[in-house]
Amino acid sequence: MNQLLGLHHISLVTSSAKRNVAFYTKVLGMRLVKKTVNQDDISVYHLFYADQKGSPGTDLTFFEFPGTQPTRKGTNSISRVSLRVPADRSLAFWARRFDALHVAHREITMLFGHKALEFEDFDGTPLRLISDEKNAGIPGGIPWTNGPVPVEHAIYGLGTVTLTVSRLELIRTFLQDVLHFREAAREGEDTLFEVGEGGHGAQLIVREDTAHAPEMPGYGSVHHLAWRVADRDALDEWIGTIGKTGLPNSGFVDRFYFQSLYVREFNGILFEFATDGPGFATDEKESELGQTLSLPPFLEDRRAFIEERLEPLDI
Repeated sequence: MNQLLGLHHISLVTSSAKRNVAFYTKVLGMRLVKKTVNQDDISVYHLFYADQKGSPGTDLTFFEFPGTQPTRKGTNSISRVSLRVPADRSLAFWARRFDALHVAHREITMLFGHKALEFEDFDGTPLRLISDEKNAGIPGGIPWTNGPVPVEHAIYGLGTVTLTVSRLELIRTFLQDVLHFREAAREGEDTLFEVGEGGHGAQLIVREDTAHAPEMPGYGSVHHLAWRVADRDALDEWIGTIGKTGLPNSGFVDRFYFQSLYVREFNGILFEFATDGPGFATDEKESELGQTLSLPPFLEDRRAFIEERLEPLDI
């Protein structure tokens, strides 16, 4: 059985690349590991934040869409994204930090037996810090040692993602029968699914919502989530598997830093399958990640045109 290896990356929408860089590097202390453009719209930035090495499973990415409207929340959406921190006491540190920096947040709560802290960025993006103190399964990454947050509290991976759907049984079938997830627990209206080694790096929480209209995405929305596959051979197997479902999908896509397949499950939520390699150090040294505008080879001959139209970022 071709097994998913956990979360690869999660992509979101921001209204401002400049404010996004300031928030995710200076407030959250994540490392900007790749500054590039949206390969489907080269007029806007695509920014990647991750751990020290840009490891798969630690990567939060943003498409900049200036002038877009705010998200109108609703069902059939990726409704909250978690970022992993090492310990329960880290959440108290982050609550104090958010207060000092005027970041909107809620009280520390419990989520399937783990402490968590929900908050939003300047776009209203739905985020959550989750403690790994009692977590088992896929390990986190390597905290950014040169960041503004002490390493013992630093964000070092992607965690449990919450989905809200209008048809729970359809996504349950897709997760269990096609993607080989297993149901791990239930808590009120929420069902926890996990795959592979499990733990925060390989979990989904799914809640059914039949009362609201589908989400209208804009800035502050989650565009898609991607799952790790080992290599091109594994991706090709998934292309065959997804092809048999009849669901709309992209077929093979080469993103240079990884290869991908995109599919919309029955509720319309966009999933991606992405290979672990080649990785972000393909065109930059690890010590220099994110410092300059990186372009895949098929866009390199348009560099001057692209750079003229992008607002410089303070990194």
